[in-house]
Amino acid sequence: MSKIVFFDIDGTLLDHEKKLPENTKKAIQLLKQNGVYTAIATGRAPFMFGNLREELEIESFISFNGQYVVFENEVIYHRPFSIEQMEKLEKEADQRNHPLVFMNDKTMKSNIPHHRYIGNSLGALKFSHPEYCPHYYHNHNIYQALLFCEHGEENYYEERFPDFRFIRWHEYSVDVLPAGGSKAEGIKRLIAKLGFRIEDVYAFGDGLNDIEMLQTVGTGIAMGNALPAVKKHADVVTKDVAEDGIYEGLKMLQLI
Repeated sequence: MSKIVFFDIDGTLLDHEKKLPENTKKAIQLLKQNGVYTAIATGRAPFMFGNLREELEIESFISFNGQYVVFENEVIYHRPFSIEQMEKLEKEADQRNHPLVFMNDKTMKSNIPHHRYIGNSLGALKFSHPEYCPHYYHNHNIYQALLFCEHGEENYYEERFPDFRFIRWHEYSVDVLPAGGSKAEGIKRLIAKLGFRIEDVYAFGDGLNDIEMLQTVGTGIAMGNALPAVKKHADVVTKDVAEDGIYEGLKMLQLI
């Protein structure tokens, strides 16, 4: 295989209703038939897209925005937070009444019994409110946290946590990563394992957490539904996910 394509999930593989368009599935099948390696690059945790991997028969992925990398069902890189980092974040967030969700490869837990922002944000991904387990990070690896606050309130944390990176993905929620963490870094590790040259790497995305990925790969493709800030960093802009954006983009690039 001489080329590899990475796909974001939400707004890229999955449409606005969190469904996989039939033509997207067909496009992935055609890619494989043409000898192109396919992989996923997402901010989601592995347990959040197991069914999608099975349906598309994809066994290699970047998850947690680069903090957990799997090659053909084998973990080749993982970068958890320290307990001290999570304690410091939780203390600050608690003082500002901002709840947190702690995530690892198997599950996610909330540090508050229930909060509207958590239910609203995760509900948008078709997931229910996580179980309450405030000290889950004390004895489990945490690869990503979710901070729940309104637009602009993450600025407070950005100033006080130089070791963290905060990326908004929902009106009420922000991904919390280690500083320097990104899908691009995860991709570099996976393609090094596979031996691909960066110019033979393609990536499709639509969100703010896709910007570094689109900038880094040989050809970055933004979905038609991508944010304007994302499109300006892409080499190519395809159609909306609801208009067979993956299928049309791959045809445009002559990969199928």
